[in-house]
Amino acid sequence: MVWLVAALVLLWVAWGPAVLVVAAAALCVPRIRWWVQDQARVSRRVVAWSTGAVAVLVAVVVVVPDGRLPIPPAPGAWAGPAYVGRPALPHAVVAAEVPQNPHRSAGAAVARPGPLGLQPEVETSWFGLQHCSRLELTSTEVLVALCADRSGPSLRLVDPDTLRPTASHDLPAGSGDDACAGDALYLDSADRAVVATTDRRVQAVRTASAQGEPELATDTTWDLRPYVPYGDCLVALAPDWAGRTWWASRQGLVGTIAHDTGEVRVIDLGEDVRRGLTTDEGGAVYVVTDESLQRLSAGPDGMPTVAWRTAYDGTSGSAPVLVDGGAVAITDTVDSRLGVLFVARDGGRAICRQPVFEKGEGASESPLAPLGGGVVVTNNHDYSSPRSTMLGFTSSPGIARVDLVDGACVERWTSDAVSPSSGVTPSWPNGLVYAWTKRPALSGVSAWYLTALDTDSGRSWWSVRTGTGLLAGSDHSEITIGPDGSAWLGTLAGLVRVTDRS
Repeated sequence: MVWLVAALVLLWVAWGPAVLVVAAAALCVPRIRWWVQDQARVSRRVVAWSTGAVAVLVAVVVVVPDGRLPIPPAPGAWAGPAYVGRPALPHAVVAAEVPQNPHRSAGAAVARPGPLGLQPEVETSWFGLQHCSRLELTSTEVLVALCADRSGPSLRLVDPDTLRPTASHDLPAGSGDDACAGDALYLDSADRAVVATTDRRVQAVRTASAQGEPELATDTTWDLRPYVPYGDCLVALAPDWAGRTWWASRQGLVGTIAHDTGEVRVIDLGEDVRRGLTTDEGGAVYVVTDESLQRLSAGPDGMPTVAWRTAYDGTSGSAPVLVDGGAVAITDTVDSRLGVLFVARDGGRAICRQPVFEKGEGASESPLAPLGGGVVVTNNHDYSSPRSTMLGFTSSPGIARVDLVDGACVERWTSDAVSPSSGVTPSWPNGLVYAWTKRPALSGVSAWYLTALDTDSGRSWWSVRTGTGLLAGSDHSEITIGPDGSAWLGTLAGLVRVTDRS
């Protein structure tokens, strides 16, 4: 009986849930079922010892500190390819230079080369059931992760070499409302993590001690409870080029915080806000509500004012993105058809709109990826939660590039790659965009991949498997490119890093 159980476990690990289906079907044959029952009667002691050994193993895993173990894979190691494609040929994206906001960390630079697919190595770090939805890099290349589990959100510093946490800072626990999960974060020029908490405050948390050692400690807290009523929450944070912190609440309150005086100014847009803010070097701040795209600016006293408001049809699932040619882009859905809308930054004129994907089969909750004069949009249709991609199921396929050319929208390409929720991250020096993708599988195996697509053609250069099962999913986490050419992402159980073999 022992050898039978061992063989079944090995086949299950190799080929996934399909093995259990075949085994269950075999037990429907009376002769096989009777034989298994006879073997089980004489092997109860072995089963008891095996159960005890498993319990001891689980106990050991629980007490091991976070980051010391890799993320455990789900069954199905042989059910799909570990690597497909070939290494990419780098070619830089032709675009205007993106100026760096002087009030953001130097680690926030966007123009970084990512992995090319040269025998890529995959490393993982297990944080239990913590989902790290946001990753940022300090100027000293330390990873700052905003994570959350059932006990609430927390900030963590992670050593980029060992993938192990070096410091943690608990944040106030949330209310259970996903829209108020508290994932608004950026790093300022002093490498402090400026983060919105679920109790309607903004904290500036330093990431290093005076001696340069990893440390998470609150420097300043700005209390916005007098301005944001109970039942509302903060959903967006961004620094402008004058050094103010802009914030937005779910119910449409938008305000500024002066760092030198702590003075708060606020305006009520009267429209719900669910996405992030975007700022430019001219002092403008762009916010998309459930009804419109608006450009705001701050007066001498920091008071926000609306420069223009452009209503759009349907709904939007993305934060505003700046593109070359003086435009700002968002997504919208009109008559069940997802599209990319370009609006002039100077006056709010709608320039053009390009539908993408098929009618009734397109939706996006992921950020647009800027590529100079265009953007890349990811289809998240049919994704509702991590459970919707279990047992080999996927969301609808589709990644598309839309450019603004001479005042008109042009769809450059559309890929059939499936990226359920994470969007794509561009690498301008390499001419690639990276997507967290999933392949449909009749075997019931959920295999996840980092996929590199060509920015010019949409061709998939390569994909490397990063994990299997529910814990390998990302659930709206975004890929971050490290200064060493690595690609990082937070999954439902920790961190994943992909690097080219050196």
